[in-house]
Amino acid sequence: MTQSIKTQWLGNMLFNADTLGGTFKIDADSESGGEGQGVRPKALMLTSLAGCTGMDVVSLLKKMRAEVDHMEIDVAGELTDEHPKFYNKVSLEFRFYGKDFKKDKIEKAVQLSAERYCGVMEMFRQFAEITTTLMYIDNKSS
Repeated sequence: MTQSIKTQWLGNMLFNADTLGGTFKIDADSESGGEGQGVRPKALMLTSLAGCTGMDVVSLLKKMRAEVDHMEIDVAGELTDEHPKFYNKVSLEFRFYGKDFKKDKIEKAVQLSAERYCGVMEMFRQFAEITTTLMYIDNKSS
């Protein structure tokens, strides 16, 4: 299956991206000659990773009947020092909110996403060391 997107240069370092499902702007920060009017390309990679694994996990938790009230994923990437700079270390922190967690099923869902379903995770694995942590925040006290 082939997927394609269209980007259009708007001037300076600003581009418009017309993708599968939406349109957004890509720009560099002022240090790199841009004006900061859009998202940064490397940050989009981390965003794609969070979105891919997040969709997998939510879907799997629903199928496993282990749904949570809320989930957040923080992704941090460490760039190499030399050009071309790329992420050589990436960490994902999953935070699950709810009560009476089915931790075994949640851990299984994250593992299945990381090892089987998330294509973006597989792409990252080709060039980066990936670590994953899970946190559970109990809503009972709220």
